[in-house]
This record gives sequence, structure tokens and C-alpha cells, in this order.
Amino acid sequence: MNKLKTPIIIVAIIIVLALIKIFFLAPKKFDRPPAAGAPKQSVTVSAYIVKPEILDNDVYSSGSVSANEQAELRPEVSGKIIFLNITEGGRVSKGDLLVKINDSDLQAQLKKLKLQLSLSEEKEVRLKLLLAINGVSKEEYDIIYNQVELGKADIEDMQAQIAKTEIRAPFNGVLGLRTISQGAYVTPSTLLATMQQIDPLKVDFSVPEKYMDKIKKGDQVLFSVQGVDGSFSAKIYAIDPKIDPSTRTVQLRAVASNDKGKIFPGAFAKVQLLLKQTPDAIMVPTESIIPVLKGQKVYLYKNGKAQEQAVETGVRTPAKIEIVQGLQIGDTVVTTGMMYIKQNALLKLSKTY
Repeated sequence: MNKLKTPIIIVAIIIVLALIKIFFLAPKKFDRPPAAGAPKQSVTVSAYIVKPEILDNDVYSSGSVSANEQAELRPEVSGKIIFLNITEGGRVSKGDLLVKINDSDLQAQLKKLKLQLSLSEEKEVRLKLLLAINGVSKEEYDIIYNQVELGKADIEDMQAQIAKTEIRAPFNGVLGLRTISQGAYVTPSTLLATMQQIDPLKVDFSVPEKYMDKIKKGDQVLFSVQGVDGSFSAKIYAIDPKIDPSTRTVQLRAVASNDKGKIFPGAFAKVQLLLKQTPDAIMVPTESIIPVLKGQKVYLYKNGKAQEQAVETGVRTPAKIEIVQGLQIGDTVVTTGMMYIKQNALLKLSKTY
């Protein structure tokens, strides 16, 4: 029985090996190349005919609103506050006295210096009369004269020390929240309050470097802030002289009126920069632009074939992009099927617009 099984097993193995060779090891048959002269298959595409358009050359950006002037009110000397005139949210004018620190000791010293000066001046007058008749030497008169001048200098120094005990408004503006009360002891590190000038306001924003040749001081800007209805107008008055190497943008600053006080510093601003209108711009659909290693390109439809064309782009709108170099009026730009065509590929236009 075992002798009978052995030939059967051998035959089964041979059959399996034959099947493996037929289905897995048989040489693959390659498709024959198309015969010479066979017609090539065309790609059906849509195309856009380039024509001049009016381009509203507006640039949109985001920015922030800041006060025209802002300052932290801190004392220059240590002492107890004897006068406090900080009304939170109140408006003040430049030079208004806001805080007075106890200066009684300095006032006493000033009174003493003034008395000493008065005595020195009287003595200087007498010696000057005596000098005229040679009653005293020139050296004696010079000594008292120097004492008078020294006394004046001491008084000026003391008056400067007394001035440091006062905090006055550095500009017209609005006071913030105060952090101290009258009678408190303060030091130069103590923050008493903040102050801001909110009319006018500054609007800081940035734009890509490619727009720099179209921007100048005095250009108009429109901006809006969250929570306030409508838009507001501003004018550019400062342009940063450097380009940020990390973002390739330039920082701009505009000034806006805020006479109604609706806008608060620190607000987020949506900015629209109004550039000059271009009456005959070359615009193509955004989807026709193909990014490549050295820039950008489009496919043109010429004599039924696809022709590559390198282009330089400019302003981008929601649906189109400006071509500043590479295209001419009347060119037919392919807008669909770019993934399936290459240079000199046969094209069939389904529609043009």
C-alpha cells in the first residue's frame, strides 16, 4: 500500500510545479508600442482668453490699534502721597498736577538757601561799592561774588529736587486705573496709573514686500474693529525701513482720528490698503497657475497643442491672479486638465471664456 502512495505523491508534486511555472514563472507579454503614424489621443480642456481688466489693487491685512501716546506714571522719589488727582478714566491736559509727594523737608532747605543767598547778595553789593573806591581788594570781592553764584546754583538744585515730588500729565489724554490711594508710601518702582492719548490712534499692520513700490506715505487705509459698526479711515505716516527676513513683510503705521472715542487701544484691526487702480491688468483664473521649481507657469493653447509659458504673478484676488510678465492680450490659457498634459500635447477645447 505504501509503495502505491509514493508514485501518487510524486505525480502530484510534478503537477503543482508545472502549474507554478505556467501561472507565475511564464514570461510576461509586453504590449506592443503603437504603430508608427497612429493618431495620438487628445486631452479635452477648458481655456481662458486673456483680456485687459480693471484691477482694484487693494491689499488686505490684519493689524492692531495702539494709543498715539502712552505712559506709566511712576514717582521719581520715595515718600508719602499728600495730594492725589487721578480720576480713573478721566481726561487731563498736559501739565495738570496729578500726584504730590511730601516735600516739607525740601521746602525747609529751600527757604534756608534763599535766606543765605539774600545775605550773600547784600554783602556783595557793599563790597562792590568799596571796591570802586579801593576799600577792599579784588580778591575779597571775588570770594563773595562766587558765594552768591554758588547760592543760586544750590537753590536751582533744590527746586529740581522739589519738582521730582510732583507728577504732572505729560500730554493730553485719558487716565487708566490707579493702583494707590492718598497717604500711601511710594517708591520709584511703584506704578501709580497709566495714561494714554486715544485721539488720534495708531494702526500697525504689515504687507508683503512685493507691494513696496506701490506704497507711499499719505496713502489711505480703511480698517474695522470687532464690536464697532462700520469702517474707519486712516493715513500711512510711517514705513519701517527694513523687511522682516522671516515673513518677508514690511511694517506700516497709519494714524486715524478717534474723536468719538469708539475705538480702544489694543483692538484687533482688519485693514484694507487702497492702492492705485490698474486699468489694463492681465488677469487669469487662479487654477491655471502651476507652481514649478523656479517659479510659476501656465499652459497656452496654440495651434491645437499645449505650450508651456513661465509667468510672474502680482496681485491676487479671490478668483484671479495678476500676471505682470509672460502673457499678452489674446493668449489662450488652459484652465482644466493640467495634470494630464505636457509640452506639445494635443488639446481639444470644450469651452473658452
